[in-house]
Amino acid sequence: MNNRSVFHWVVAFVIAAVLLVFQRMTGPTYPLRAKATVDGREVSARLPRTHAGQGDATITIPRPDPAATGTIEFRRFPTSDDWTRRPLALEGDNLVGHLPHQPPAGKVAYKITLQGSGGPVALPPRAVVLRFRGDVPAAIVIPHILGMVLAMMLAVRAGLEALVRGRAVFPLAVGTTIAMVVGGLIAGAIMQKAAFGSYWTGVPFGYDLTDNKTLIAVVLWLVAVWRTAINKTSRGWVLAAFLLTLAIWLIPHSVLGSELDYTQAPP
Repeated sequence: MNNRSVFHWVVAFVIAAVLLVFQRMTGPTYPLRAKATVDGREVSARLPRTHAGQGDATITIPRPDPAATGTIEFRRFPTSDDWTRRPLALEGDNLVGHLPHQPPAGKVAYKITLQGSGGPVALPPRAVVLRFRGDVPAAIVIPHILGMVLAMMLAVRAGLEALVRGRAVFPLAVGTTIAMVVGGLIAGAIMQKAAFGSYWTGVPFGYDLTDNKTLIAVVLWLVAVWRTAINKTSRGWVLAAFLLTLAIWLIPHSVLGSELDYTQAPP
């Protein structure tokens, strides 16, 4: 392996890592950082937007002042249910509220209001949406994550190989496709089943954007492998697959994810 090849692998790893962090931190299930000022003191909290496993979801807010109190309001999302309002309980130095457990893919919108001597303060100004899911074992999560990280790295590496007119375009395209199928379609489907009760919620059964993104990416790389197998000096299809896949990965993870239809669910 020459120095240029090593450099390309390092670049591929770095880009894949950045994409993974970007997708995780920009997705709608990543905790929301919220700040407010109560009686001249700043309150900073990480508000959860996903809850795994059984039991209610717990919302913890650092208490800004010994005299401060607060309330939590919530309702199922998306519904026109009336808001339920409950006081936050004092636990140590924190104010704590709970959201009632929902079936997998069920969502609850909630609002926090802190009360100081200066009056009520919303944290944050708008309601936060939290999604419930089943608890996914590490034996399922790890293969899925490793497979997708490997797929990202190989896709970037294949794109770089196509750009410099290298000789390893075809095997890199094959490796990318295999990693996507194993990590995305197979391990991803098993993870989806454990978390939300269905193996597949993309087309034609639903609009889950994560499933649909994975399917589109796999199809793109299958076409690239097919065209490159016919002509192993052809690099345009691999480069096109990489660029289109990169565009797909710039869409945050879990956008338009599984969502329980409460009109079809028991009350």
